[in-house]
Amino acid sequence: MDSQGNRRTGRVWALPQLATLGAASLTAALTLSSCTNVAGFSQPSLIRVIDASYIAPAANVTVEGTLFAGNIGEGYISNYGTVAPSPAAIINVTQATGGAALVTASASLNPGAQHSAFLTDNGSTPTLYSLTVLEDQQVPAAAGHSAFRFLNQAPRTGAVDVYMVPGSATLADTIPLCTALAVGATCGYVSFASQAVTMVITPTGTVTPKFTSTALGLTGGEVRTVVIVDSQLTSNPPVQVVIAKDVD
Repeated sequence: MDSQGNRRTGRVWALPQLATLGAASLTAALTLSSCTNVAGFSQPSLIRVIDASYIAPAANVTVEGTLFAGNIGEGYISNYGTVAPSPAAIINVTQATGGAALVTASASLNPGAQHSAFLTDNGSTPTLYSLTVLEDQQVPAAAGHSAFRFLNQAPRTGAVDVYMVPGSATLADTIPLCTALAVGATCGYVSFASQAVTMVITPTGTVTPKFTSTALGLTGGEVRTVVIVDSQLTSNPPVQVVIAKDVD
């Protein structure tokens, strides 16, 4: 009964009992949390396919037995797909019609990381291909900046210089982002202030453009991979580019 003569319902806990109950609840919660962490969640790896081979036939690319790109040719860039992380993932390139592997690579695919399986020509042997796995940038460029990586796969053109010419500037006034980028080499990721720019590619040491893009309106945070290739059907322009979005 309370002081007014009314009957109380429920249970009244003494302070020591409340403290004991609270400790028990906390222990149970921590135990449950611990179990959850032990079960864990491993982030998948992300991987995409870039085909920059002039001589490879139409190809299929599998990662750990899963088809990631089918019936692809030079200039193809896939979207990212997920795969379980592995210290030695097997990546196979076969003809689209099937048969034995044309080239195989074993790569470390890290949890939560982005990768590109990059198919190129061997260079030293006209009928052989190379398959390398690149680790891609997975975070946006700094505020107000863009980050570009350049891969030169233009053997007829040779080594190149790469410019990002601001809208108010000329090529003669612009400093190249990459110089003497050899065939088969990579330049990047190079960060620069975001603005409207024109990408211009010249043979190393010259100011005669082999490629001039349309205006690229960059607003900040963009991360891109640019694959530089020889034009297959025209001599003007003699160079083309394929641009992949690493991070929007």
